Amino acid sequence: MSSPSSAAHAAAGPVLRTFTALLKLCAARADLATGRAVHAQLEARGLASESIASTALANMYFKCRRPADARRVFDRMPSRDRVAWNAVVAGYARNGLPSSAMEAVVRMQGEEGGERPDSVTLVSVLPACADARALHACREVHAFALRAGLDELVNVSTAVLDAYCKCGAVEAARAVFDCMPVRNSVSWNAMIDGYADNGNATEAMALFWRMVQEGVDVTDASVLAALQACGELGYLDEVRRVHELLVRVGLSSNVSVTNALITTYAKCKRADLAAQVFNELGNKKTRISWNAMILGFTQNECPEDAERLFARMQLENVRPDSFTLVSVIPAVADISDPLQARWIHGYSIRHQLDQDVYVLTALIDMYSKCGRVSIARRLFDSARDRHVITWNAMIHGYGSHGFGQAAVELFEEMKGTGSLPNETTFLSVLAACSHAGLVDEGQKYFASMKKDYGLEPGMEHYGTMVDLLGRAGKLDEAWSFIKNMPIEPGISVYGAMLGACKLHKNVELAEESAQIIFELGPEEGVYHVLLANIYANASMWKDVARVRTAMEKKGLQKTPGWSIIQLKNEVHTFYSGSTNHQHAKDIYARLAKLIEEIKDMGYVPDTDSIHDVEDDVKAQLLNTHSEKLAIAYGLIRTAPGTTIQIKKNLRVCNDCHNATKLISLLTGREIIMRDIQRFHHFKDGKCSCGDYW
Repeated sequence: MSSPSSAAHAAAGPVLRTFTALLKLCAARADLATGRAVHAQLEARGLASESIASTALANMYFKCRRPADARRVFDRMPSRDRVAWNAVVAGYARNGLPSSAMEAVVRMQGEEGGERPDSVTLVSVLPACADARALHACREVHAFALRAGLDELVNVSTAVLDAYCKCGAVEAARAVFDCMPVRNSVSWNAMIDGYADNGNATEAMALFWRMVQEGVDVTDASVLAALQACGELGYLDEVRRVHELLVRVGLSSNVSVTNALITTYAKCKRADLAAQVFNELGNKKTRISWNAMILGFTQNECPEDAERLFARMQLENVRPDSFTLVSVIPAVADISDPLQARWIHGYSIRHQLDQDVYVLTALIDMYSKCGRVSIARRLFDSARDRHVITWNAMIHGYGSHGFGQAAVELFEEMKGTGSLPNETTFLSVLAACSHAGLVDEGQKYFASMKKDYGLEPGMEHYGTMVDLLGRAGKLDEAWSFIKNMPIEPGISVYGAMLGACKLHKNVELAEESAQIIFELGPEEGVYHVLLANIYANASMWKDVARVRTAMEKKGLQKTPGWSIIQLKNEVHTFYSGSTNHQHAKDIYARLAKLIEEIKDMGYVPDTDSIHDVEDDVKAQLLNTHSEKLAIAYGLIRTAPGTTIQIKKNLRVCNDCHNATKLISLLTGREIIMRDIQRFHHFKDGKCSCGDYW
């Protein structure tokens, strides 16, 4: 006859199994309330300390994101087996507590009657090592796996190589991969992903195609890794090959894969192909699909398409998130229309997204690019949280408007708050110093970058320093700076030097700079044009002809100048000398009258930039520059006193700059011009740049 206690224990078995099954269900559904109720029932029945119950409880609390509760349950266990320890290790790893997970593995071996880790332990702790970027711990786990003979298990070796990749030790990961006796698609995917994430997209693609060739199953994870690598490389042909493959293996209906395909085509500068994939999704589109396509249009300089798609998204009742706004706001900024800027700002407020740090930063950048830097500053001051990108946006905004001193003061304020500047911060403050002629400050910050913050200057920083010195007329110092650079100067550095040579009419250094630029093989003709203009200003006509002939042989063309003005949601584009606008006759008549009126105020056409034609023709060509046409149209179409805002794709020329100052005085209008380098605010006959640009 059995004793009452053994009978009770036997009766508890089915109850325990029922409760542990319930706890597994609660864990799967992250149902904390029901899990707590089951816990209370186990306590009431005196079963909570049973090993199987405690392990199930700890697992449930971990999956419900309550690691402290799980730890309390675990600590009260009278004895712990390997299953319980593994639950704790995995639970800590899943809850983003990698140090606690690694510590648990040490404890499980060190306690009296400790447990030896098994493959489950290793597969659980390795992601924690990876999250903590603990390369040394990865190596220790790997060594343990080798000693215990667990490295032959495909899941263990895959976890090891994945952890190595995430710690940046790609070569060690590849060594593990190459030694694996058996590999599954997860192993291949982890290695391909590792290459892509560590900046070796070429090797990622080579391994992907080898995987396909060896007949390994191509999964959605494989294709996602390959598409990431294609996007980094920007190889359109490779993307098309992957696209054809994913159709063949039946992944074209996988929305995650299709979304990645949209993003990748956009990165390869083919927004049209991205849009084709997007439209083929039909009613399967997710919010991520819409966001990917909006961002694709924005990144490919199709701001109107991005805005139209955003409007269509709302018509189809797809609720935007912060990523949607961060994708579309730069499109509004690119168009530079203050009315649209205010609308999208209001929209973000109505949807309670305006205090998201990324949305707020995008809004600050947008207002700066729409010529409303004071509104940008008010938004900056209202920010509850300021990320480094928020500081960067405001510093850059001040710099692009020529408010160098304000940018410097804000940078100093940033340092005072304990926020650490990054490479972009320094690039923004150096550019601000360059636009405002703050040479001493710029040199001080450039030196501080490495000395005080351990940040290595990149090519853009060096180019900005050359621009800073060159604009200020310190050409010899700029040339010496280039010659002493610790890295090989690129086109942008010599391009800045060439621009300075044009500004200060230095033919000798211009020739040296241009020679090196041409050897580096620029894809655009802007540098040839710059050199030709420098020769023309020095009346060196044979050299002008030589440069132009070289341009023709290389198939390089001068970038046509254009200016746009947006009125009542319509974008009007003007090219120099264009007559195809429907109001061309009125525009030219208004412009002719303006020129006569400002001549009476002392305007004399600056013909230095035009050569090979008679003086009267030079003046006529100057008078049809795109920015003058846009300004004349703005005067016709807007009410007196209204600010006129235009955007230009090139640097504003001296003549247009002088003429616009006088037009602002004559008409009593503020004219805001955004050229390729900065903003010019013309008002009462003066420009905000102080004629330094």
